[in-house]
This record gives sequence, structure tokens and C-alpha cells, in this order.
Amino acid sequence: MTELSDLGVLGLAVMGANLARNAARKGFGVALYNRHGERTDKLVEEFGHEGRFTATKELKDFVAALSKPRVIIIMVKAGKPVDDVIDDLVPLLEADDIIIDGGNSLFTDTNRRFDALKDKKLRFIGMGVSGGEEGALEGPSMMPGGEHDAYRRIEPMVTKMAAQVDGTPCAAYIGVGGAGHYVKMVHNGIEYADMQLITEAYDLFKTVYGLGAPDIADIFEQWKSSDLDSYLIDITTTVLRKQDEAAGKPLVDLIVDEAEQKGTGRWTARNALDLGVPLTGITEAVYARALSGQRKLRAEAEKILPHEAPAQMKPSQADIDAIREALYASKIIAYAQGFEQMTAASKEYGWDLKLGEVATIWRGGCIIRARFLDRIVEAYAKGGEIPNLVLQDYFRDAVLKAEVSWRKVVVLAVQHGVAIPAFSSSLSYYDGLRRSRGPANLLQGLRDFFGAHTYRRLDKDGSFHTRWGQDGKEEAIK
Repeated sequence: MTELSDLGVLGLAVMGANLARNAARKGFGVALYNRHGERTDKLVEEFGHEGRFTATKELKDFVAALSKPRVIIIMVKAGKPVDDVIDDLVPLLEADDIIIDGGNSLFTDTNRRFDALKDKKLRFIGMGVSGGEEGALEGPSMMPGGEHDAYRRIEPMVTKMAAQVDGTPCAAYIGVGGAGHYVKMVHNGIEYADMQLITEAYDLFKTVYGLGAPDIADIFEQWKSSDLDSYLIDITTTVLRKQDEAAGKPLVDLIVDEAEQKGTGRWTARNALDLGVPLTGITEAVYARALSGQRKLRAEAEKILPHEAPAQMKPSQADIDAIREALYASKIIAYAQGFEQMTAASKEYGWDLKLGEVATIWRGGCIIRARFLDRIVEAYAKGGEIPNLVLQDYFRDAVLKAEVSWRKVVVLAVQHGVAIPAFSSSLSYYDGLRRSRGPANLLQGLRDFFGAHTYRRLDKDGSFHTRWGQDGKEEAIK
């Protein structure tokens, strides 16, 4: 009799196949199913030696191959495909079986599925998985959300499959319902900002200083030994060094300047608006991708709106250091905004997110893994509520130290016509954050003028309205 599998993986594209291999390598029996059976056959043919796989071609055979209570991870495209798979699975499952959605689903969809399956006595876990295809195979960061009892059932598997940093697995229970997918969404939003900041630094070196990709790669290589050390800085160096042998030039110079997106950045920005969190860096990164997609319009605008090419100059080490410091300060702002958003969401949705644990599991496996995250872990380890990371000692000192360079870089870009939406919006946020009194008093006066929205005063309690278009008198509003 065939031994039953510990885990079922449904959907064997790159991420699903690599997660299945990861589990098998860690000693778990893995049942496989894919709508197109040839993918199942190919995986077993190429990697069957890595562990105990059970290949199935029918969904009922897939379910029957699993030990009870069954654990099935779905790795299909977010949206309707997830609902379709769940609908197909439900009639074949029994009470307390666990379905895990390991894709990038919108957290509100996960909440809906969680509630619907709970009514059917089935357990649903929405699990963010970060690390790309390499991480899925070697050890990703895993962010499961759902019932805590259901997590305890899968905990031995996910903590063994996840990346390990200093002996700590990069996987932890996030919270009920869609909490896991929410945290993954914000992770991806921070990833958008981080990458946009890197490309803006690259653009300054290329456009203002006239450096080629190999020279810029050398600079990023230097930065790997600084507080900027991260997976994204590391792979930036690799991408910039890649040569196209046939063309005899760097591959990056041949790639179309149009960045695609799958939606998680937009979701993050929209949710921040719903929560009233000023998520400027991440939102500007989303807009930058949208503008990059308007290639035809940009090409036409360049003809109609001509501009002089910058008079390129050789960068000094001080110039290079200034861009590094501006990048680091802006990165701090992006993370501070992302963690503020998760703080607000935790209160709004009743999740009790443990953000120190979130930072801990992001230290390895995931796309935004970085030395920098150790500093965030340390901040939360001190205890107490953190309204904004910028107000914590380490991050406060870092942005204060970088401030002169930050302003210098923003001015440099503006003078030379180089778009830096993430750098400049991060600096504007910082300047707005540290002002106890800004200009919104005028805004509120204008709102009261045309809409009678009322205002509050510094010198009196309560709300007031001025009869602007009548006798100009002020009245207290009860």
C-alpha cells in the first residue's frame, strides 16, 4: 500500500513546483496535482529523486493520497482561479481539512474564503510566500494567516521549509483571516518603493554623471558592505554586470524601460488611502511604474517638450556617498510608512499584528531581506507602541545624518531634469512629519468657506463655522 503524503501541492508552475520540491527535500511526502498533467510528469521525471512524491492526474486521487486531516496548498493565479479550485476541492474534503492559498491574493478575498470555508467546517489559511522561485526552493519567508489551531497543524512543515536566519525560521503565525496575505501585500508595497529608489539612484549615475552599467555596478558593489546591504542591492549588481554577448553591450541597456506590475503595490496604496495612512513612497513607486508603461506618450512628449541633456560630470566619492545616504534615508521612510500602515490595519481589523515578528521573518528568504531589518527587530524588541519608526533612535539618527546629502541629491535631480518621485516624496514626507504646525489650517478654512465643514481653533474648545458669504460672523457648532 502506498504511504500517504503529508502535503498536497495543487498548481505546479514555477513557484508551486519549487515549493513541492522544497517540502520533499525536507523529508515530507508530497502529493502533486496540476490541471495539465504533463507538468506533474515533468516534475517527477526531473526531480523525483529529491524526495517522496505521489503524482496524480485526477483531483479525487490527489485528495485520496493525503493523510488526514489533509493539508493542501494551492499555487494558482489570484482571483477567480483560486475560487474555482476551492469549489472543486470542497466536495472531496472532510471536516478539519486545511486549504492553504499560497498565492498573492487580496486579503479581503482571503477573509471571504476564510468565512465561507469555516461555515463548511473546513480550515482556510491565506499564506504570503516571498522569495521568488529561488526562495520557494531553498527557503522562502512564509506569512500564514487563519485560525491559530490550523497553523499549529502546518507549523512543523512551514517552519522547516522556510528560510532560516541565526537558527530562527522565517515563518510565523500572523493573525486570523486575511492577516497573512495583508502582511505580504505590504511587503510587496515596500518592495515597490525599494526598487524604485534603486532605479532612481541608477538613473542619477547614468543621466547626470554619464556612468555605464559596469561602473554603476561597482558602486552598488561597494554599498553591499554598508547598511544598504540587501538582496535587492545584491541582484542590482548582478543585473548591471550582465553583458549581452551578441550585442556587445550591457543587457540592461537593451531591456525596454517599461515596468509591469501584478497589483499588490496598487492594493497597498489603495488600502493606505482607506486607512488614512500617508504612504507616499510606495504610492509614488506605483505611479512611476504606471508612467513607465506609457512609452508611446513619453516618446511623443520628448519631442514636444525638449530638454537639454545634462552636462555630464565625473562623480566624486562625496557625490556617490550623497546618493547612498539619500537612498538609505528614503528607504527608512518607505519601511516606516509600511509599518505604520500595518499598525493601523492591526487596529482596524482586530489582528494584533506582532510587527517585531514580521520584521524577523522578513530577514531571510523574502525579496526585501536586508541587514536593515535587524534594526527594525531591535526597535520592536524594546517594547511599547511605535507610532513611526523614524522616531526611534537609530532611524532618527540615520535620517538626520543623511539630511544634507538627501537635499543635495533632490536638488541635483531637479536641476538636471531627472525624475525622482520616490526620493523627493520621501523627503517631503519627512519635512511634513517633523512640523508640529503645517499649512492645513488654511485648507480647513477653505473647506469651511465652500462646504461649511467647520474647523477647530487653537485657543478655544469645540468646532466653529464662519458665515463667510453672509455677515462674516463666527458661530460655535454644537
